[in-house]
Amino acid sequence: MHKINIGVFGAAGYSGQELVRLLAAHPGAALQFATSESQAGKNLNGILPMAPDITLQSSAQADLSRVDCVFLCLPHTQSANIAAKAAGAGVKVIDLSADLRIADPQEYQKWYGLLHPQPSLLPVVYGLPEFFRAHIRGAGIVANPGCFATAILLGMLPLVQNNLVASGTQVIIDAKSGTSGAGRKLQPHTQFGEVYGNLSPYNIGRAHRHLGEVEPLLAAHGFEPGRLIFSPHLLPTDRGILAALYIQVQDMQLALHAYQAAYREEALVELLPAGTLATLADVVRTPRAVISLTPVTDTTLIVITAIDNLLKGASSQAVQNFNLVYGFPETMGLLYGSGEPR
Repeated sequence: MHKINIGVFGAAGYSGQELVRLLAAHPGAALQFATSESQAGKNLNGILPMAPDITLQSSAQADLSRVDCVFLCLPHTQSANIAAKAAGAGVKVIDLSADLRIADPQEYQKWYGLLHPQPSLLPVVYGLPEFFRAHIRGAGIVANPGCFATAILLGMLPLVQNNLVASGTQVIIDAKSGTSGAGRKLQPHTQFGEVYGNLSPYNIGRAHRHLGEVEPLLAAHGFEPGRLIFSPHLLPTDRGILAALYIQVQDMQLALHAYQAAYREEALVELLPAGTLATLADVVRTPRAVISLTPVTDTTLIVITAIDNLLKGASSQAVQNFNLVYGFPETMGLLYGSGEPR
């Protein structure tokens, strides 16, 4: 099999380490370099034992002429400039940061409080494979979705695409995330002594930045911006997202059918049988999403979506996108031959 030469920027962070782990076992990927500003000069397999014997470099040292594709596991504002440089060198880009997820640079400025560093790159393909795989195939630049955005969109798009959310109603989203969602950088509010035995809401209402990428995608199907109320919480666990969406639907039977139709053929999204509720244990350390549906009344539906924020919410979804870009089977490097998650 022909291997694609790849580079990973930000390989020492949580999502970067997961990505390296997956790519090291991917039969179609050959890791040529990996970067870390804080760990430059150290051997990658000293941080991640299953990684190739590669010395970590700073981003400035990375040689784009050696690769066909780069993955950017960098903070927002840092990715876009490297994406532009890579694209200019004919290198394909899969960006795990927030820099390229919002198509309108003015909306980016609204949600992130900064001028977009490379507005000429926008818009790029949004990398949610279950709904945009036709656009992802062969794309030059792919914006990997945010973790909360992935959970919300998987829970809402089957309804929104079929105009099944009751007109004018709000959707309430109550979501919980493990501490790795805040990244590896030391922060007081994610330390063990602060998190253990606690449950903390943050950026509640309409303050969380992932709404900035979710709402335009829903608006493309007629779901007006401003109808989402989003309350994320920090769980005392290391990883995983569980999102409960409270939705008023126009027709319950059509709503349930819409989910079945959307996910019947999906290898990495499981729609649970009636009466079974999605949990973090269903998905943590796997590339899968699990969704449960609970009709409460004739018009009220509770949708629960569970993902691993570092995998389906970041690195394994990036590998899905890599597979689509290069024409590999979509689950290559993610599922064993038996179909069990890696």
